Amino acid sequence: MSPSTKHTAALLGGVLLAVLTGCGTSAEKANVQAVGSEAARPAETDRVAPPGLPGMPPVLDAKDVYAADRGKLSPVVKDFPSRVYVPNTNSDTVTVIDPATYKVIKTIKVGRQPQHVVPSWDLKTLWVNNDIGDSLTAIDPATGKTGPTVPVSDPYNLYFTPDGKYAVVMASMDRELVFRDAHTMKTAKAVPVHCSGVNHADFSADGRYFIVSCEFSGELLKVDTAKMEVVGQQKLPFGGAMPQDVKLSPDGGTFYIADMVADGIWVLDGKKFTTPKLLRTGEGAHGLYVSRDSKEMYISNRGEGSISVFDFAQRKLTKKWRLPGGGSPDMGGVSADGKVLWLSGRYNAEVYAIDTATGKQLARIPVGSGPHGLAVYPQPGRYSLGHTGVFR
Repeated sequence: MSPSTKHTAALLGGVLLAVLTGCGTSAEKANVQAVGSEAARPAETDRVAPPGLPGMPPVLDAKDVYAADRGKLSPVVKDFPSRVYVPNTNSDTVTVIDPATYKVIKTIKVGRQPQHVVPSWDLKTLWVNNDIGDSLTAIDPATGKTGPTVPVSDPYNLYFTPDGKYAVVMASMDRELVFRDAHTMKTAKAVPVHCSGVNHADFSADGRYFIVSCEFSGELLKVDTAKMEVVGQQKLPFGGAMPQDVKLSPDGGTFYIADMVADGIWVLDGKKFTTPKLLRTGEGAHGLYVSRDSKEMYISNRGEGSISVFDFAQRKLTKKWRLPGGGSPDMGGVSADGKVLWLSGRYNAEVYAIDTATGKQLARIPVGSGPHGLAVYPQPGRYSLGHTGVFR
C-alpha cells in the first residue's frame, strides 16, 4: 500500500471509529472528573531539581519546567526575525506571516502533506514535516530560505530528546518511533509500536521518559528515553478515544492529553502511568499551550471554534473564548512576549491571532488549504523538544 493510501485509510478508519462510537457510554461520561496539577510557581534560584537524563541541560527550577521560557531570547535566536510559519497540508506549502502586521510575506513550496513546522533542538533550524512526501525540509529562520530536503519515512511529527542527541520521528503510518541523529537524521533505532497513529508526545521533567498518544487506537505509550524502549501501554477508558497533543504541567507532576472524541483533556500521572481521568473542555479538544508565565494552559477545541483556559493553581477551567463566526482552532503557539496565541484554522484555510489577556480575536488571516502545526518563532527557551515549539 502506498504512503498516501495508507494515510487515507488510517484517517478514514479513525473518523469512522469516532462516528460509530460517538462520545462514549453514559457510564464513561459519569466517570469524568475535574482535576489538575499542583500550582506552578515562578522560578527561584534556591530550588534544585534532581539529576535528569545524562547530557540534558540542568533543570532551572524544580517547580517550573518552563522557567527558561520567559525573559530574553537565547543568543542563538535573538537576531532572527519574528515570524509565524504555517504548514498547509493540502496545498503542500508553508505560509510565512509577519506577526507585527498580520500580513502574509511569503509562501514556500515544500513536500507532500506538510504537517508540522518543528524547531530543532539547537534552535538553529526549522524542520517541515512532509508526511506523505517522506521528507523533512529545512528552513533557515535567520533568512527564511529553505535548505536541504532530507529523506525521512513517514514524518508525521518530530521531537528531540532532552540531551539533544536524537530526533524522534512519530512515524504514524509505519507504526514506529524512529530515533535519528538530531543533526544528520541518520537512523539510530526504529522502535515498532503496537498501537495505531502515534502522533504527539512530551517528556518528563527529568527527561528520562516520554508519553506518546496513539490517536487511531485510543492508547498511550510510555517510552524510556535512554533505552529507546516502550515500557508502558494503556487503552484510554473512553469508547472511540482519539488522543492528540500532550503537555507536561509546570510542576512536572502531571501530563495532559487532549482528546478530539472525548472532548476534553486526560489528566495522567506519568510516573505511575495509572488510568487517567478526563476533564471536559469542549468539542474536538486538540492543541495544548502553556502561557508564558506558566500559570495557565490554552486548549484549542477544534470542533466548536473555541479555546478553553485551564488554571494550574486553581486546578480547573476558568474561561472559554469563542472565535467570532466560529472556526477550527488547531495547532500553534504563544508569541515570545506571551501576549498573542496563534492557532491554525484546520478546516477554514486561515490562521487566528488571539489576545491572551482578553481572548479577543486580533486577526484572521487567509492561508493555504488544511493549515496544521504552525510554529511561532523565535521563542524564549534554551533548547527545543520539538513539535510546534516545546521549549525548556
